[in-house]
Amino acid sequence: MKKILLLLPLLWLLNSCEEKPPSLKVVQGDAFGTTYVVQYFSNTDIDVEKGIEEVIYNVNKSVSTYIPESDISKINRGDTTVVVDAIFKEVFRISEIVFIDSKGFFDPTVGVLRNAYGFGDEDAIQEIDEKTLDSLRQFVGFKKVELQVDGTVRKTHPQIYFDFNAVAKGYAIDLIGRYLKSQQVEHFIIELGGEVLAKGENIAKGKGWVSGVESIDSEIERRSTRALVTLADEALAASGNYRKFRIDSVTGKRYVHTINPHTGRAEQNNVTSAAVIAPSCGLADAYATAIMAMGFENAKGLLETVPGIDAYITYTSTANEPKVFVSEGFVSRLLN
Repeated sequence: MKKILLLLPLLWLLNSCEEKPPSLKVVQGDAFGTTYVVQYFSNTDIDVEKGIEEVIYNVNKSVSTYIPESDISKINRGDTTVVVDAIFKEVFRISEIVFIDSKGFFDPTVGVLRNAYGFGDEDAIQEIDEKTLDSLRQFVGFKKVELQVDGTVRKTHPQIYFDFNAVAKGYAIDLIGRYLKSQQVEHFIIELGGEVLAKGENIAKGKGWVSGVESIDSEIERRSTRALVTLADEALAASGNYRKFRIDSVTGKRYVHTINPHTGRAEQNNVTSAAVIAPSCGLADAYATAIMAMGFENAKGLLETVPGIDAYITYTSTANEPKVFVSEGFVSRLLN
């Protein structure tokens, strides 16, 4: 009996060594023309860089309009034989959800308009008048495309041009999160180009992950925040026209990168920025773009009718005064 009692402390020591809490690890790099930082807790060696590189390669191969031989580029050129992969299908599905929820203000078939205004991968049209807009709008409309059972894509007009850039980066972050989960990593935060996915908690601090809402006057090389939020098993993505715009060299006209699919215009409405919290980064990315396109009143209606999303919106009042609207769910996540 004494021998058994003597062994118990030794077994306890061995078990306590095996249950050592996971350590924080940080990986940084470049992706999609921007940078990423991944923080995660693990006691095993994981080649996170290789996993991220694989995700980037697969997403680019599927839905990058900047790669001529990607599936989306072939489809945009009119190839009807392309059988799309799981990435294209899921990005298409996310786009359809937000297209319906936003009443068409989010529409990935605005590619011809984005190119025309100089925000895509083709040369801009110098003079965009009503006649030009009318001719381009016939090639815009998510109801004019269909993902068929055999994996091919049907377009009512060959000129319809897909542009998933407003959802693909967020979706790629979700894929990186899935990769980490597959490696038994339960607690992590991924930041890529200002968009964030958080899972579990910051074990070292014993609380949720913290992220920031970027200020509208933030400089790209020195980003500043105007609010901090706690995230738990959710994502944060933002969109704004304060940095992404183009001045036409001939007409001097200012075009913002957010396009209203209903009017075809790339002109500033009363929303200046939108930060959205959603269950996934792909959804957060797409809803943020939708809010930018639809204006403040429509955005409030969206938040009231679609469950599971919250937003921090900056806008200008009818008196041209800067205003901030924060949904109730977003307020509950703000750090004082």
